[in-house]
Amino acid sequence: MYNTEFQIYRGFWLVSWFKSEFGEREVKRAMEENREPEELLEKLLEETPPGALGLMLQPTWSPGVKIPGPEAKGTIMGFGDAHTRAHLYRAIIEGLCYGLKSGGERIQKKSHVPFSEIRVSGGGAQSEHTLQITADIFNLPVKKPHIHDTSSLGAAIDCAVGLGLFSGFTEAVCEMTRIEREYLPDPSHVALYETLYSDVYEHIYEKLKPYYQRIREITGYPD
Repeated sequence: MYNTEFQIYRGFWLVSWFKSEFGEREVKRAMEENREPEELLEKLLEETPPGALGLMLQPTWSPGVKIPGPEAKGTIMGFGDAHTRAHLYRAIIEGLCYGLKSGGERIQKKSHVPFSEIRVSGGGAQSEHTLQITADIFNLPVKKPHIHDTSSLGAAIDCAVGLGLFSGFTEAVCEMTRIEREYLPDPSHVALYETLYSDVYEHIYEKLKPYYQRIREITGYPD
């Protein structure tokens, strides 16, 4: 079995960055209510429209090997006086989804195997709004397993097969996993996201790449 991987380094770390820099009120309220701040940040996604009124984020916060390259910097563009921190939070989530879509398109191009659905796991999979945005940007159904910590579940499946509790991995996977919920693309959002992605997002990195390099040269930003 082989797994093709695309990684946005420090991807959903941007949620932690936003929480630290702009989410003081949610952090304080969460402590008072014994909740997670991320639960309260969901409200910011409810308050803002798809496309975040044109505020866009490119999540290349950290250097890569090729795409992005070692000169990479992140970009937030399209600011206007109508934007609030809620729009910035939405732009973060949408930017991460754009970045994942870009990586997914490269995988499909190399493998000649089209995607038919998206399966999600990890901390970000706990956000219903994030999963709906993912479905809308990819224009594919997004399926959420019954548990978000699928790495631990995979280890448990390995152990179960090793202990002889199941005849093999096929049976173990069927017995120990299930889809909890499916998110379908909203047709009213898909066209907007596709236009923003193809007309704007796909061109940002290459156009700004030489300026990222000059920023490093001029300011001595650390490698």
